[in-house]
Amino acid sequence: MMPFLYLAIRRGFGTLMQTATHYSTDVRQAATTAASFPPLEAVNRPAVDTAAAAHYLNRRPQTLRAWACLENGPIRPMRVHGRLAWPVAELRRVLGVAA
Repeated sequence: MMPFLYLAIRRGFGTLMQTATHYSTDVRQAATTAASFPPLEAVNRPAVDTAAAAHYLNRRPQTLRAWACLENGPIRPMRVHGRLAWPVAELRRVLGVAA
């Protein structure tokens, strides 16, 4: 019998699963903790990152990345050194927020 399998059977699979459960809980908490973004009216930068744009548009960041890749979303991002930058003026236009 393989040493790992024997050890897992002898100690029980619960200890192995416990580590995975704690890790996934930590990841889940980090993913659901909302970052604080200023109101869109208060943003004075020309562009924001994908996480901020997703927050303002009430979409997941992956949705915005798909829009950028397929070029089929309501907003086209700028690419700065391989990163996506979403124009604040376009976000305001789409959301109907005054500048």
